[in-house]
Order: sequence, then structure tokens, then C-alpha cells
Amino acid sequence: MSKIILTGDRPTGRLHVGHYVGSLRRRVELQNSGEYDKIYIMIADAQALTDNFENPEKIRQNIIEVALDYMSCGLDPAKSNLFIQSQVSELTELTFYYMNLVTVSRLQRNPTVKNEIQLRNFEASIPVGFFTYPISQTSDITAFKATTVPVGEDQLPMIEQAREIVRKFNTIYAPVLVEPEALIPDNEACKRLPGTDGKAKMSKSLGNCIYLADEADEVKTKIMNMYTDPLHLKVSDPGHLEGNTVFTYLDAFCKDEHFERYLPEYANLNELKEHYQRGGLGDMKVKRFLNNVMQETLEPIRSRRKELEKDIPAVFDVLKAGTDVAREAAAQTLSEVKSTMRINYFEDAELIRQQAAKYEA
Repeated sequence: MSKIILTGDRPTGRLHVGHYVGSLRRRVELQNSGEYDKIYIMIADAQALTDNFENPEKIRQNIIEVALDYMSCGLDPAKSNLFIQSQVSELTELTFYYMNLVTVSRLQRNPTVKNEIQLRNFEASIPVGFFTYPISQTSDITAFKATTVPVGEDQLPMIEQAREIVRKFNTIYAPVLVEPEALIPDNEACKRLPGTDGKAKMSKSLGNCIYLADEADEVKTKIMNMYTDPLHLKVSDPGHLEGNTVFTYLDAFCKDEHFERYLPEYANLNELKEHYQRGGLGDMKVKRFLNNVMQETLEPIRSRRKELEKDIPAVFDVLKAGTDVAREAAAQTLSEVKSTMRINYFEDAELIRQQAAKYEA
């Protein structure tokens, strides 16, 4: 069986460093590993419209922002198919057929759906499109026969529901769909990078994001204002690591070689942590070190993005080409699904012959 990846993001804004450590960095590694036969990276605009239906221009404008972020991080159109979800109509048709395989009560029990409904205050009035997102996601995954879906830990219930739908379809009809496996980050800090203010979720409305496209001075300002340890009032005070955003970011970004370049009095992050915990290490020194680490990480991304911005039509050409490839793959799966479900009337020559013979008799 071919090894195929399907993953993507909602185009509701520019991507931030949480996206980078949570998925983008790993996608580039997987893309360049040579272990996968096909990689599909989806800009999930149709899904984003389920809770932004009154503001389609927001989604429309952010398509290019996400594409630029993808390519500037190293996603290569020669190795990965970058495509726009809404332009592959076969996904919508598959979603409709899968809806018959899921009950309302099962959707209501999905922890990710429940959390997202609470987050958006949809308890009293849930858009049907938003409520059925797990079914739509199953369509996205199975259309490309994805074997691997890189996701954050909070998305595991979605993948499990996709697996349930696949098993039910294959049992009722025939084993034509592929049951996907989730691939989650192995670095604990990368599973859910907090906002710069220490809040669990990065959000544009909260102003606690470091965006991949931020200029160097913006990044520095955000890091210097980062939430640390409220009990670490003096340099001599013992510091605490738990809930300390600066150290969470260091866990996600820094490597031993960063100490050689920017903080040679420490061999590694463990030594820095130990000093902070016993006292005698100020927050500003740690923040300056984090800033150096982040600037080194983000500068190549910023530079590539500026080059890509010089030819936006070429970026749209990349998306068009990737979407054409995605549509072809999804159409093949849809054809197999319809044949298995016995709703491929015009392609079934034997059905036509039988019906003709019945009425001729």
C-alpha cells in the first residue's frame, strides 16, 4: 500500500509559530524524508466557512497568506500538492454519502466538537456545517486514501471518528476506503504552544501570537513582553518552570548548538533550567537568549516569504496545479465509492443491459 499524507490548515489568518512547531516543521521533515509516496496539503477554506460564513472575504484574503507561509517554511510544490479544499467538489459529495453512516448522538459525543462549540459559543445555535465537521474531515482524508494524518493531540478524536466511518463503510459496502493513522508531535511542548501571555491558545483577537511573517523587531518586542514566573520578582529568587511561557518556547525551539552561539556559559537547556530554578538568573537574560533562538529560526522563513511575495500570480499557479492533482485523485476515489454503493448507473453497462432485457421480455 502507498504511504500517503493528508494535512492542512484553516485560512482564518496568517500562520504563527504554534502552527510551525505543531505541524509545519514536521510536514517539511516528512516531505523531505522520502518515506511517503504522496503528500497533500490542504487549505481548508470550506471548513473555515462553517463558522465564518458571514465573512467570506476573510477566508478569501487569507488563502494567499497561508500559501505563502507554507512555501516559506519549506513545503515544496515539487514534492507536496498544495490545494484549496473548496475547489475539489468531490469532497462535498463524499461528505454527503458519509453522513448516512454517523448518528447525531455520536457527533455530539466527539470531545473536539464539544470543545469547539463551547469556544465559539454555539451551544444554542450550531451551524450544521460546523457540527458535521468530523464527517467532512473524513471525506478529506479518505478522498486521497491517506494513511497518515499529522495532527495535534486535540484532534485525535476526529481521527478516531474518521476511522469509525471508514470501518462502517467498508463493512456495509466493500473495503475500498483506507483507515488512517494519526501522527502527533513527539515533543510535548510542540503539542500545544501557548500564547505569549501564557494563555493556552494563541489567538489573533487576544494579540498573543508570534506570526511567521512578523518582522524581527516585532518578534523581539513580543518575546520581551512574554509571561514568565509571577513569583520570580528578583534575580536571586528561585524561578519556576511550570507555566513559564519562555521556557515552554525554549523547549519547542532551542537546540544545544544555540547555546554555543548565544549563551556559551551553559551546555544545554537543562543547565539553564537548573540555574533558573535555584535562583540567580534573571528573566531578561533568558528572554534575550530566546529572542536569538527565534530570530535564527524565523529569519530564513521571512526571507523566503519576501521573495515569494514578488510573484503572487506564481503562487496561485502552484495552488491551481496542486488543486488539479487533488481533484483527479478525489474523483477516482469518488468513482470507486459510487460503484461500491451501486449508484454508478451510467457506468454500469450490465445494469443497463439487465433493465433493457427485463422490459423487452
